[in-house]
Amino acid sequence: MKITLLPQNKKNRRDQLLAVTSGVLLGLSFPPFHFYLLAFIALIPLFYLFDRRNGLAEINRITYLFAFIFNLITLYWVGSWTKDADPFLMISGTVLLFFNPLLFLIPSSLFYLAKKKIRRNLAFLLLPFFWVSYEFLYSVTDFRFPWLTLGNSQPYFNSFIQIADVVGVYGLTLIIVFINYFLFETLRNFRGNRKLADKYFTAAILFFIVPIFYSYNSGNYDTSDGKPVTVGLVQPNLNPWKKWDAGNLHEQINLYFSLSQRAIEKGAKLILFPESALPVYLTAPSYWRELRHFHQFADTNSVYLLTGMPDINFYDSLNAPPDAKRIKNSDRYYTTYNAAYFFTPHKKGIQEYHKEKLVPFGEKIPLVEEFPFLEKFFRWNVGISSWNVGEGPVNFTLSDSLKIGTLICIESIYPEYVAEFVRKGANMLAVITNDSWYGNTSGPYQHAAYSILRAVENRRWVIRDANGGISCVISPTGKVTAETNLFTQTVLVAKVYPESKKTFYTTYPYLIPVISLAISLLMIIFLIFNKEKKYAP
Repeated sequence: MKITLLPQNKKNRRDQLLAVTSGVLLGLSFPPFHFYLLAFIALIPLFYLFDRRNGLAEINRITYLFAFIFNLITLYWVGSWTKDADPFLMISGTVLLFFNPLLFLIPSSLFYLAKKKIRRNLAFLLLPFFWVSYEFLYSVTDFRFPWLTLGNSQPYFNSFIQIADVVGVYGLTLIIVFINYFLFETLRNFRGNRKLADKYFTAAILFFIVPIFYSYNSGNYDTSDGKPVTVGLVQPNLNPWKKWDAGNLHEQINLYFSLSQRAIEKGAKLILFPESALPVYLTAPSYWRELRHFHQFADTNSVYLLTGMPDINFYDSLNAPPDAKRIKNSDRYYTTYNAAYFFTPHKKGIQEYHKEKLVPFGEKIPLVEEFPFLEKFFRWNVGISSWNVGEGPVNFTLSDSLKIGTLICIESIYPEYVAEFVRKGANMLAVITNDSWYGNTSGPYQHAAYSILRAVENRRWVIRDANGGISCVISPTGKVTAETNLFTQTVLVAKVYPESKKTFYTTYPYLIPVISLAISLLMIIFLIFNKEKKYAP
């Protein structure tokens, strides 16, 4: 085979074009675009560059370019960029676009080390596990924002994602990277070794069709023997920036209950309000009248009411938890939470859940426990950047046989956390959120689509209530049975069915990440103790 050497600058431009191509293809495979099949070929140009570049700096430079383009297409919306947006949110969104691509250097660096010390082909076969390891590790750090897990590209590919009830979204990532590698080797060997190319192509086809074949034999989960529950999703479409202004509290409450009445007239027995439905601490003593109004509404209409709400608790110095904040010039302490309240008709108590997975910088400053002074430098104008961390999953109980696991906003993108609600007995899942901060961008569509994966992984109905949309109802097979449009004030009423069976994924959500981490760790240990360099094809 004749090899033509290109001038260095022309070679670099070509390589950069290939990296950009990979980033564009992968970006277009994610919601709201419906080009999900691109995810199965998007990494081929990147793998070509991995194969021909030998230096770590070379590989990582090209990886960063690929990842930056990918992030730019998928995460451009994080800074909000609306006319009312807080400057701090814009700055954070900009920083994320440059910081997030750095995390992609983890799998590329591990690949480089494996390629340098062991066989090239084995390094490529290990790469999918390196990729999953990076995705999972990112999701458990204080800076976590695992929005771009590769498996998240597939919620619209219904016949492919059914296997998620076994392997979860990280398993989908594993499959996607393997298919890209097998297709890359198919192209690489097509002219020189046709038989080997055919073998790689066969492997790619098998990895692709096995999940689809599984989908036709996975059963029908869209209905259940359990008694259906009619739910009403209230979408008030309030401006998230303006509702924090004082003076319109009673108007907001009346709006919620007026929309709820429409849902009740259509048979709803469970009403949902979105995240932080009101800009007040409803259970604080000064809001006892408003709190009573909520109880009266549930009692009068004999409906259950699930709503997002800021929550505050006060303590004296002896009983304050370690993360409590001190009230200035006082020996009293307090904690605040992004919370969910559950009102049961004809009962005085309120079931509560405090959000645990907080948005870095938006709701909690990373490492603020270790460095408290950071809180002074990072705070939104709307005042929600310092919530306390919740205590873990709490299911709301409607009856002995019916429990609802409630996820608040970004918590719905953490698959293993959602599975924990189901393991604790949740028969259905609710997501309450407010995506209106980001306008009519890709963000609200992506966030809604990711709930499809949570429904399939756990085979649970998901009811999703968003302040300005997208509110929707998702079946256990990932079909969206009803949904609203963005930025409309409306009510959505639908029937959902409780489920009690637990999937393999629900029972073992950490299996794929642990296997991937173990393989990555063993490779690192091998490299540490094997000092001898070995170059092999």
